[in-house]
Amino acid sequence: MSLNRTEKQAVVTQVAALASKAQTLVLAEYRGIDVEPMTRLRAQARSKGVHLQVLKNTLARRAVTGTGFEVLAGEMTGPLIYGFSEDAIAAAKVINDFAKTNDKMIIRGGATNGKLLDADSVKQLANIPSREELLAKLLGVMQAPLTGFVGSVAALAKKREEEATA
Repeated sequence: MSLNRTEKQAVVTQVAALASKAQTLVLAEYRGIDVEPMTRLRAQARSKGVHLQVLKNTLARRAVTGTGFEVLAGEMTGPLIYGFSEDAIAAAKVINDFAKTNDKMIIRGGATNGKLLDADSVKQLANIPSREELLAKLLGVMQAPLTGFVGSVAALAKKREEEATA
Protein backbone atom coordinates (compact mmCIF):
# COMPACT_ATOMS: atom_id res chain seq x y z
CA MET A 1 0.00 0.00 0.00
CA SER A 2 1.41 3.33 -1.08
CA LEU A 3 1.53 6.37 1.19
CA ASN A 4 0.40 9.78 0.02
CA ARG A 5 2.66 12.81 0.32
CA THR A 6 1.38 13.99 3.72
CA GLU A 7 1.69 10.49 5.20
CA LYS A 8 5.25 10.24 3.90
CA GLN A 9 6.08 13.63 5.42
CA ALA A 10 4.61 12.50 8.75
CA VAL A 11 6.80 9.36 8.70
CA VAL A 12 9.90 11.42 7.87
CA THR A 13 9.11 13.85 10.69
CA GLN A 14 8.56 11.02 13.19
CA VAL A 15 11.78 9.23 12.24
CA ALA A 16 13.74 12.50 12.26
CA ALA A 17 12.54 13.10 15.82
CA LEU A 18 13.70 9.60 16.79
CA ALA A 19 17.07 10.18 15.13
CA SER A 20 17.56 13.51 16.91
CA LYS A 21 17.18 11.83 20.33
CA ALA A 22 19.05 8.60 19.55
CA GLN A 23 22.73 7.92 20.15
CA THR A 24 22.79 4.75 18.06
CA LEU A 25 21.12 3.44 14.92
CA VAL A 26 21.52 -0.18 13.84
CA LEU A 27 20.43 -1.58 10.48
CA ALA A 28 19.63 -5.25 9.94
CA GLU A 29 18.10 -7.35 7.17
CA TYR A 30 15.06 -9.27 8.31
CA ARG A 31 14.15 -11.15 5.11
CA GLY A 32 12.45 -14.49 5.82
CA ILE A 33 11.75 -14.00 9.53
CA ASP A 34 8.26 -15.07 10.63
CA VAL A 35 5.83 -12.83 12.49
CA GLU A 36 6.14 -14.55 15.88
CA PRO A 37 9.93 -14.09 16.25
CA MET A 38 9.64 -10.48 15.04
CA THR A 39 6.93 -9.82 17.63
CA ARG A 40 9.23 -11.18 20.35
CA LEU A 41 12.07 -9.01 19.05
CA ARG A 42 9.89 -5.91 19.15
CA ALA A 43 8.71 -6.67 22.70
CA GLN A 44 12.29 -7.21 23.87
CA ALA A 45 13.37 -4.00 22.14
CA ARG A 46 10.59 -1.99 23.81
CA SER A 47 11.63 -3.29 27.23
CA LYS A 48 15.21 -2.11 26.58
CA GLY A 49 14.20 1.33 25.29
CA VAL A 50 14.94 0.55 21.64
CA HIS A 51 12.57 1.73 18.90
CA LEU A 52 12.44 -0.77 16.02
CA GLN A 53 10.79 0.20 12.77
CA VAL A 54 10.58 -1.09 9.21
CA LEU A 55 10.78 1.89 6.87
CA LYS A 56 11.01 2.65 3.20
CA ASN A 57 14.68 3.33 2.66
CA THR A 58 14.09 6.58 0.77
CA LEU A 59 12.04 7.94 3.68
CA ALA A 60 14.70 6.82 6.15
CA ARG A 61 17.41 8.58 4.11
CA ARG A 62 15.39 11.80 4.16
CA ALA A 63 14.77 11.50 7.89
CA VAL A 64 18.44 11.09 8.83
CA THR A 65 19.67 13.90 6.58
CA GLY A 66 21.46 16.43 8.72
CA THR A 67 21.91 14.04 11.67
CA GLY A 68 24.86 11.91 12.75
CA PHE A 69 23.22 8.94 11.06
CA GLU A 70 23.53 10.44 7.58
CA VAL A 71 26.72 8.35 7.18
CA LEU A 72 24.45 5.28 6.86
CA ALA A 73 22.60 6.54 3.77
CA GLY A 74 24.67 4.31 1.47
CA GLU A 75 23.78 1.23 3.51
CA MET A 76 20.02 1.80 3.33
CA THR A 77 19.13 -0.74 0.64
CA GLY A 78 16.96 -3.83 0.74
CA PRO A 79 14.48 -4.90 3.42
CA LEU A 80 15.83 -3.35 6.62
CA ILE A 81 14.71 -2.94 10.17
CA TYR A 82 15.96 0.22 11.86
CA GLY A 83 16.81 0.16 15.57
CA PHE A 84 17.10 3.55 17.30
CA SER A 85 18.22 3.85 20.91
CA GLU A 86 19.09 6.67 23.27
CA ASP A 87 21.40 4.28 25.12
CA ALA A 88 24.63 3.90 23.15
CA ILE A 89 24.63 0.08 23.18
CA ALA A 90 21.00 -0.97 23.63
CA ALA A 91 20.05 -1.21 19.94
CA ALA A 92 23.21 -3.12 19.07
CA LYS A 93 22.71 -5.49 21.99
CA VAL A 94 19.03 -6.24 21.22
CA ILE A 95 19.58 -6.86 17.51
CA ASN A 96 22.81 -8.82 18.04
CA ASP A 97 21.21 -11.06 20.68
CA PHE A 98 18.31 -11.77 18.33
CA ALA A 99 20.69 -12.47 15.43
CA LYS A 100 22.50 -15.08 17.56
CA THR A 101 19.32 -17.15 17.81
CA ASN A 102 17.90 -16.38 14.36
CA ASP A 103 20.29 -16.80 11.43
CA LYS A 104 17.94 -14.91 9.06
CA MET A 105 18.63 -11.64 10.89
CA ILE A 106 21.74 -10.15 9.27
CA ILE A 107 23.31 -7.07 10.83
CA ARG A 108 24.27 -4.66 8.04
CA GLY A 109 25.83 -1.86 10.04
CA GLY A 110 25.14 1.05 12.29
CA ALA A 111 26.21 4.45 13.44
CA THR A 112 26.88 6.04 16.77
CA ASN A 113 27.85 9.65 17.40
CA GLY A 114 28.22 10.27 13.67
CA LYS A 115 30.63 7.37 13.24
CA LEU A 116 29.87 4.61 10.73
CA LEU A 117 30.02 1.07 12.12
CA ASP A 118 30.31 -2.10 10.06
CA ALA A 119 28.60 -5.33 11.14
CA ASP A 120 31.60 -6.50 13.19
CA SER A 121 31.80 -3.15 14.99
CA VAL A 122 28.10 -3.38 15.86
CA LYS A 123 28.72 -6.85 17.34
CA GLN A 124 31.66 -5.50 19.36
CA LEU A 125 29.48 -2.64 20.59
CA ALA A 126 26.82 -5.16 21.62
CA ASN A 127 29.35 -7.06 23.75
CA ILE A 128 30.19 -4.03 25.90
CA PRO A 129 28.68 -4.44 29.37
CA SER A 130 25.71 -2.22 30.15
CA ARG A 131 26.03 0.90 32.28
CA GLU A 132 24.53 -0.90 35.29
CA GLU A 133 27.02 -3.78 34.97
CA LEU A 134 29.95 -1.37 34.74
CA LEU A 135 28.73 0.57 37.79
CA ALA A 136 28.38 -2.68 39.77
CA LYS A 137 31.96 -3.67 38.86
CA LEU A 138 33.24 -0.23 39.84
CA LEU A 139 31.45 -0.44 43.17
CA GLY A 140 33.00 -3.87 43.79
CA VAL A 141 36.47 -2.50 43.06
CA MET A 142 35.88 0.45 45.37
CA GLN A 143 34.62 -1.78 48.20
CA ALA A 144 37.45 -4.32 48.00
CA PRO A 145 40.05 -2.31 50.00
CA LEU A 146 37.48 -1.42 52.65
CA THR A 147 36.36 -5.05 52.95
CA GLY A 148 39.97 -6.17 53.30
CA PHE A 149 40.64 -3.56 56.00
CA VAL A 150 37.55 -4.56 57.98
CA GLY A 151 38.57 -8.23 57.73
CA SER A 152 42.07 -7.41 59.02
CA VAL A 153 40.74 -5.39 61.96
CA ALA A 154 38.33 -8.20 62.84
CA ALA A 155 41.13 -10.79 62.71
CA LEU A 156 43.36 -8.60 64.89
CA ALA A 157 40.55 -8.12 67.42
CA LYS A 158 39.93 -11.88 67.54
CA LYS A 159 43.63 -12.58 68.05
CA ARG A 160 43.88 -10.10 70.93
CA GLU A 161 40.73 -11.57 72.49
CA GLU A 162 42.25 -15.07 72.32
CA GLU A 163 45.53 -13.82 73.85
CA ALA A 164 43.63 -12.12 76.67
CA THR A 165 41.74 -15.30 77.58
CA ALA A 166 44.85 -17.51 77.40
